Amino acid sequence: MDKQMLISGLREIVGDSNVLFSDMDLTLYGYDASLDKGLPDVVVLPGSTEEVASVVSLAHREEVPIIARGSGTNLSGGTIPTRGGIILHLSRMNRILEIDISNRTVTVEPGVITLDLQNRLLEEGFVYTPDPASQKVSTLGGNIGENSGGPHCLKYGVTTNHVLGAEVVLHDGNVVWVGGKSQDNPGYDLMGLLVGSEGTLGVVTKMILRILRAPEDVKTMLAIYNTIEDAGNTVSAIIAEGIVPATLEMMDQLVMKAVEESVHAGYPLDAAAVLIIELDGLRDGMERQSQKILEICRANGVRDIQIAKDDAERARLWAGRKGAFGAVSRLRPTYMVCDGTVPRTKLPEVLNKVLQVGEKYGLSIGNVFHAGDGNLHPLILFDERDEKELEAAKEASSEILKICVEAGGTISGEHGIGIEKLEEMSLIFSEADFEAMRRVKRAMDPRDILNPGKVIPAAQC
Repeated sequence: MDKQMLISGLREIVGDSNVLFSDMDLTLYGYDASLDKGLPDVVVLPGSTEEVASVVSLAHREEVPIIARGSGTNLSGGTIPTRGGIILHLSRMNRILEIDISNRTVTVEPGVITLDLQNRLLEEGFVYTPDPASQKVSTLGGNIGENSGGPHCLKYGVTTNHVLGAEVVLHDGNVVWVGGKSQDNPGYDLMGLLVGSEGTLGVVTKMILRILRAPEDVKTMLAIYNTIEDAGNTVSAIIAEGIVPATLEMMDQLVMKAVEESVHAGYPLDAAAVLIIELDGLRDGMERQSQKILEICRANGVRDIQIAKDDAERARLWAGRKGAFGAVSRLRPTYMVCDGTVPRTKLPEVLNKVLQVGEKYGLSIGNVFHAGDGNLHPLILFDERDEKELEAAKEASSEILKICVEAGGTISGEHGIGIEKLEEMSLIFSEADFEAMRRVKRAMDPRDILNPGKVIPAAQC
């Protein structure tokens, strides 16, 4: 379809002011938080499900690629327009439609910012627990696309554990509801299929999320270690004891240095690693459980333990963890985030191998991650303007993911596959596996217009 005709057709649907196509607009919407870049043909900002359906119907009819997008915090290239087409930017659809306390649900549109929902629910004494580090800017639609986690996923699970239903625009513009407020829906688990599909199977325009009563009490600790091994062993020992904290987050010395220069969270610069340990739940028994964790930390070589005395101290400890990714930009111009997952007991071994990879390629690698569920986030620091460094960073990233797989883990915990990890998918799936996935994709999107080229490698000819 001629580009001007496409623009005219889209303007008829959403209005002139909600169709962007200047060179600057296309450049701005051609990248996300990964290293990759592309150029769409046009950007559309719909304001309702009906407008989304009409845009998708037009794209289907004309066989134009369409990529749904939120704030662009994706770390694996999942919102890069590799084949041009339409960026469907859902920021205008940002309403909290219903807070249903009786049924413990909230219904929202995809453009709602994660932290905005969490803050609104706290006013009612409730929480939505998935909390990616990007929660200040990431959208709930993007969280569903990536099946995002966050520090609290150890106890509460990732996004898929909290999505009950969704309104979905299919490849041809038809609108359907999947799931709902009831707990046991018959038939295929299409909701489970859609969460984490990175916009390749449909466009979510409304979602019903599970909410929980806010905990009575929260206790946050900072455990300081002279070796990464001691910190990793503490994580395994806590879980082995049968204790499931709300969070078990780890940072190494390199990341702590960057954090202290940025947000001054009070982390010790001479330590090898710190653990942020947080308990939440009923007030009764909290002190007993925290004392048990202190015993475990001491038995595993902890140097010192700081316990937040109030909300201000708790916020200070978390400010460093939440700001870690941004803080490392002080150390080098660019960083690449790996996102492998390994069994908890393998953490010390894998972390040592990650450091060896850094030495092999002459790159600094900082570690900040969800230690409780073994979800690593090695931050490879480099300068993308240096082609040799860029290539070395990509090779190092691939090697780290291979190490994770060899340790019994996998290549992504919450950042998705996008286009960045397409080659590494062969580390965990066979060609027969890929063909089964392609059949699902063809059934849901026979013209391959929904975020094409993502998640599943192309068939080998």
